Amino acid sequence: MAGPTGRGGSLGAALNDLLRSQVTPRHRLSSYNAQHWHAQLSQLTGTQRGYHALEDAGLHVTTKTLINWLSDPEYNIRRSYRDLIHTAYENVAVVPADPIPDHVKRGQFEISGIVKTGDDERTRGTREAAPLRIDGRRGHWDEIEELWLAGELTDDEFEDHFIDDVIVEDIGEGTDGWDFPGAAYSVELR
Repeated sequence: MAGPTGRGGSLGAALNDLLRSQVTPRHRLSSYNAQHWHAQLSQLTGTQRGYHALEDAGLHVTTKTLINWLSDPEYNIRRSYRDLIHTAYENVAVVPADPIPDHVKRGQFEISGIVKTGDDERTRGTREAAPLRIDGRRGHWDEIEELWLAGELTDDEFEDHFIDDVIVEDIGEGTDGWDFPGAAYSVELR
């Protein structure tokens, strides 16, 4: 039985596609697009989560002051207060990524596509050559997870770290390193 599969134009793109099918990446809520401090404050004070974000950002004002600010969009407030409102707004607008689950980090990865090590270059996942099988349990996932949680795990970064921190840890350097020069990859998680 086939497991979850990621596909892409590079190994990194296929890995990211696979990971996004398993967990939610860091993303921005589309409803949080206000630019002006007043609109941001109005949206924040509409939810309990928003009030908590204002408090966590360090905005401590009286209810009367808050009502004055909300009643007049042209109210002149200090820049430091506007900065705190903006910080709170961004903290609510950005949804953190789910951590990479253990079933991914401990999974068996079957990579199909062009794989090259030294002079050996072949298309894996065909009748002539089985997929490249990698045991994720041997890998070091800390840097991959750190980039994922920060929303900075690009396809190139994922590919580089997966080669260095997972493939090499599982099966070694290969003849002359690992290269994935193809234009179409699939990665199945088992």
